[in-house]
Amino acid sequence: MLSKVLSASIIGIEAHTVEVEVDITSRGLPHFSMVGLPDAAVKESKDRVRAALKNIGFHFPLKQITVNLAPADLKKEGSSFDLPIAIGIIAAEGVIGLDSVDGYLFTGELSLDGRIKPVRGALSMALRAKELGLKGVILPEENAPEAAVVKGIPVFGMKSLPEVIDFLRDNNLGKPFEVDVHKAMEENSIYEDDFFEVKGQEHAKRALEVAAAGGHNVLMIGPPGSGKTMLAKRLPTILPGMTFDEALETTRIHSVLGFLRDGRPLLATRPFRSPHHTISDVALVGGGQIPKPGEVSLSHKGVLFLDELPEFKRNVLEVLRQPLENEEVTVSRAVASITYPASFMLVAAMNPCPCGFWGDPRHQCTCTPGQIHRYRHRVSGPLLDRIDIHIEVPAVPYKELSNEYSGEKSEDIRKRVIAARDIQLERFRNDRKIHPASSQKCGVYSNGQMKTRHIKKYCRLKPDAQSLLETAMHKLGLSARAYTRILKLSRTIADLEASEDIQSHHVSEAIQYRTLDRGVY
Repeated sequence: MLSKVLSASIIGIEAHTVEVEVDITSRGLPHFSMVGLPDAAVKESKDRVRAALKNIGFHFPLKQITVNLAPADLKKEGSSFDLPIAIGIIAAEGVIGLDSVDGYLFTGELSLDGRIKPVRGALSMALRAKELGLKGVILPEENAPEAAVVKGIPVFGMKSLPEVIDFLRDNNLGKPFEVDVHKAMEENSIYEDDFFEVKGQEHAKRALEVAAAGGHNVLMIGPPGSGKTMLAKRLPTILPGMTFDEALETTRIHSVLGFLRDGRPLLATRPFRSPHHTISDVALVGGGQIPKPGEVSLSHKGVLFLDELPEFKRNVLEVLRQPLENEEVTVSRAVASITYPASFMLVAAMNPCPCGFWGDPRHQCTCTPGQIHRYRHRVSGPLLDRIDIHIEVPAVPYKELSNEYSGEKSEDIRKRVIAARDIQLERFRNDRKIHPASSQKCGVYSNGQMKTRHIKKYCRLKPDAQSLLETAMHKLGLSARAYTRILKLSRTIADLEASEDIQSHHVSEAIQYRTLDRGVY
């Protein structure tokens, strides 16, 4: 007898429908074969399925069993096909009706005793099932919370294979798993860190506030122990809170990689990723024989922090140029060409020299001029082009460390950031009405994303501000690149003050955030 069960396979972060066809015939010698481009994990499922069925008391048929995973030209990987294959065998043997499995999407890994183990990508599968208008999704109990955030598709979390069989015999036995999305967003949107814990570094804190308000990338330069990492970790706490759509998109990426823990249905805090400088280019942007998302995609809607920037391999840093420019990364392999979302803020940190103490009045630098030159030039110009803010983070003096004064809380800073972002959203929303095609393509929502035409339109300077910038350009020898960045930063600083016009003091502050262009290092 032939049975058909619907399942799904994850390619990139998208779920693609897979029809599991099981044909059982008594002709010929007993044999279990599987076709449809299964990988090693899928091929091994026949042994898990056979043991699971026997251990729950099912008489495994000693017949010729053929399992086809259609479409046959789509590579199948992972252990998520165990449950649909087992259900297909049971249905083909007539234990349950063939029509009882219609309209459901099945996914799950089977233990040898019949328990159902969690799988990756359950959220993407639920979204796919909703698109197809199915009756529901049957999956492991541990995956139910993340899948249930998708409204409009019933999600049934199951503990074991017998429970699934009983449910298919009588649909009244199971109730859909439900998640209170608003409660989940509130409970999972709490940050452990706060800006008031950072002693001193008021200039750096202000720079990060400007960066958060305009979506600008940041490079911090300072000696070891000056607080660069501490500051970077607290940047997500002053970014605007995540919307449900942003949380869903971010959770989807983490779900595909199996990074969701403790039954959390949603990631409602901005991601913060800090890969080690020994990371490869594939691990950073994604890829592999079967492409997987990399760190830039795991940082989507959050912060990617690269500590010790010059220590990263040059080819690794160069692959950042596409995601920084396009807010997505395309990975091309023989099996597929996949595009992952990668809209993140880049925060980088580096020492002023290899030993870290160049310019530090309390420590003597032991580096030669040649070593310092080579160290600083490990970071290419094209990458620096995409970083708006360069700030110096000096060592914190003892007086500030021992001072009981606590700085502003992240919550207070976030309010100013949100107010500035609201101004920018309204500004570019109007722009999209005038230029619908180009604005949709650019996806401009913050000052950090502005293109040349936006800068010309929204960054016009008053005469005194224009005069100040002209003087700075001549005296400091600023480049055209620095000129554009200063205009962007000036616009963000003005937005923080809710000023429609860019004043001279806005330009003056913006110039201070171009440390490398001012020849300080």
